[in-house]
Amino acid sequence: MTSQLMDRWRALAGPEADRLGLDLISRYGEPHRRYHTTAHLEAVLGHVDALAAHAGSPDLVRLAAWFHDAVYDPQRGDNEERSARMAERALPELGLPPAAVATVARLVRLTVTHDPAPDDADGAVLCDADLAILAAPPEVYAAYAAAVREEYAFVPDEAFRAGRADVLRSLLDLPMIFRTVGAGWEEAARANIRAELDRL
Repeated sequence: MTSQLMDRWRALAGPEADRLGLDLISRYGEPHRRYHTTAHLEAVLGHVDALAAHAGSPDLVRLAAWFHDAVYDPQRGDNEERSARMAERALPELGLPPAAVATVARLVRLTVTHDPAPDDADGAVLCDADLAILAAPPEVYAAYAAAVREEYAFVPDEAFRAGRADVLRSLLDLPMIFRTVGAGWEEAARANIRAELDRL
């Protein structure tokens, strides 16, 4: 997995950025992660590639995908902000122009709500790629939900059920979960979410 991810990173950022790429990969490999892992990063990057035709700046979306869970501590509520700030510190060193850095950081911050503006093509691609797991076959979705529970093992069951239900309801409350893919994804995701709510 690491070598494949490094190949992707070099293709995107160039070989002079190896140190940053290795740091990002090591972050997704932290032992407390169960879902937000290198496998998740690989999946999100694959979905961005598949949806790239919908993006205005697909390479900036790819950079945002690399950074979107770079900082992940389930006991904190500011992971996206800290991940965005990491991008703001690291990307200028790669020679990325300030406007491009700002776009990447904005996209990372958007993964708090997963609710891009109607004209935000790049945001739609990143959010759809990040949420694609919601439309997975039911058994894959169930494994994802179980992995998220493992990441929050420190939270008592009752509190976890309440918090998780709030997250799931906020997704159902979106006018559309997905902005760039067909109705099949939307229907599958909403069915999976409702089924998980029933189980909580």
